[in-house]
Amino acid sequence: QVQLQESGGGSVQAGGSLRLSCVASQFAWTTYCMGWFRQAPGKEREAVAANFPGHSGIYYADSVKGRFTLSRDNTMNTLYLQMDSLKPEDTSMYYCAAGPLCGSSVGNVGNYWGQGTQVTVSS
Repeated sequence: QVQLQESGGGSVQAGGSLRLSCVASQFAWTTYCMGWFRQAPGKEREAVAANFPGHSGIYYADSVKGRFTLSRDNTMNTLYLQMDSLKPEDTSMYYCAAGPLCGSSVGNVGNYWGQGTQVTVSS
């Protein structure tokens, strides 16, 4: 069974940082691509970052390259998204996702999603 639990969202001023965490069940952690996507009201879903376990390559959306960093803690089955130099346009609900779809498709139907955590960046 796949379980995903996000935490770490909040409100921050532009230029600030936040770190999102996603604790995954063991099966998801070792089997699936894991990543983050975001969706704001009235906007399309956007994959932010993702990678498969054991793979060095990481997908990042162009809009976050150089500012966001995806990492894994294998001892805690936890996926992190370090978000630096945040911009107001990063304001969104962020979701952890796990499944066979990866890269820009990590947020697509067919993967498992967490409940989401809100990130708000003020100017």
